[in-house]
Amino acid sequence: MQNFKAIYTQLIKEEANKLGFMFCGISKAEFLEDDAPRLEKWLQNGYHGEMGYMENYFDKRLDPRKLVDGAKSVISFALNYYTDQSQLDTNAPKISKYAFGFDYHIVIKEKLKQLLEIIREKIGEVDGRAFVDSAPVLDKAWAKRAGFGWIGKNSNLLNKRSGSFFFLAELIVDLELEYDSEASTDHCGTCTRCIDACPTDAIVGPYIVDGSRCISYLTIELKNEIPSEFKGKMDNWMFGCDVCQDVCPWNKFSILTTENSFQPHPELLEMNAKDWQEITEETFKVVFKNSPVKRTKIAGLKRNISFLKPEV
Repeated sequence: MQNFKAIYTQLIKEEANKLGFMFCGISKAEFLEDDAPRLEKWLQNGYHGEMGYMENYFDKRLDPRKLVDGAKSVISFALNYYTDQSQLDTNAPKISKYAFGFDYHIVIKEKLKQLLEIIREKIGEVDGRAFVDSAPVLDKAWAKRAGFGWIGKNSNLLNKRSGSFFFLAELIVDLELEYDSEASTDHCGTCTRCIDACPTDAIVGPYIVDGSRCISYLTIELKNEIPSEFKGKMDNWMFGCDVCQDVCPWNKFSILTTENSFQPHPELLEMNAKDWQEITEETFKVVFKNSPVKRTKIAGLKRNISFLKPEV
């Protein structure tokens, strides 16, 4: 008798590989019992800042069966975005690597849509939903369960062979598949480079990030004025921050992305400090067309750039 679970699992992983995903792993869709108290404590400590949406759908964040009726499997994916290119003017306000190119939400959603179509075409009627960082799903918890790696002291998912410069996403489906083994080994050891290097002391303890102090939060999520206590501590970041990843020893194993959509916009890399100070709506629309940076709008980016100016 044929083992259809094994056949379907192999098919999905092969197709994911063809679509350019770095990893594809599968977990049983069930309640994330270990993560519930951690998430509850993190919220109680106010580490989500003004991200009020983090308090919503608490039960759905922990149980994928509440997101997809009859869910049996959580298929996790990782898509590499690492580039060794950088902004040419070392004095220019900095943008996180993940935002150099096309918006990853759009890129990954399209890939997952294609994969779901292939699954339905080759396996049959499968109900499922794609999730790319914009719904109540604990990406890192599922990626860890799928065997991608371990959660590092900077709270990012780390992999021994390729570091952490990759996006995570999921397909939650009502199809029973073969499940991967969870990555249980933590390879951070006694290293505290990410904790020591964080400009705003957002990593308040190993594996605990106070999101309300994180530069990514301050430059992207925070809609009000950036608190004055962070003046002079932003390390010249105007959108996102890569510090805790850049200093992580495991990221010396990062490999260059082959995803063309994530190649940096050439004009973005060429803009100098003066160009950023004087950025116009027209330039913003050209440089950040279909970019994650559009999220801040030009007003948000200008707020960030202005905040980085040293006090006279």
